[in-house]
Amino acid sequence: MRVLVQRVSRAAVRADGETVAAVGRGLLLLVGFARDDGEAEIAWMAEKVAHLRIFDDEAGKLNRSLLDVGGQALAVSQFTLYGDARKGRRPSFDGSAPADVARPLFEKFVNGLTSHGILTVTGRFQAIMQVELVNDGPVTILLESPRA
Repeated sequence: MRVLVQRVSRAAVRADGETVAAVGRGLLLLVGFARDDGEAEIAWMAEKVAHLRIFDDEAGKLNRSLLDVGGQALAVSQFTLYGDARKGRRPSFDGSAPADVARPLFEKFVNGLTSHGILTVTGRFQAIMQVELVNDGPVTILLESPRA
């Protein structure tokens, strides 16, 4: 499982000409699943994201988590995080979980964040979306779950 975490002052996602989700201060999470991801990876990632200390404390150090600052999360399913462009010019997505596998994993991940007390909204699964964000810092971290 991979999650591209971006600290944002605001973010929104649009699909079919309408805004389907938006957040203020918090995190934009682009979420991708490998073919063999499961419950262990989801639990690990939800815990990691909830407690990742990438917000400034009073001294300006990255010492506070999303929970500490009362931030929100916008999660967007992103199968292209497993794109492999090492050979040729067109990425292969063979490593990505197929949609029928990824959808329930994505829902469980969102539920995991919510169970940590994080207000979490989502994009529209399998839709063509436009994501707008103001990256705060900028702070961008790529997380990858350990293999179970």
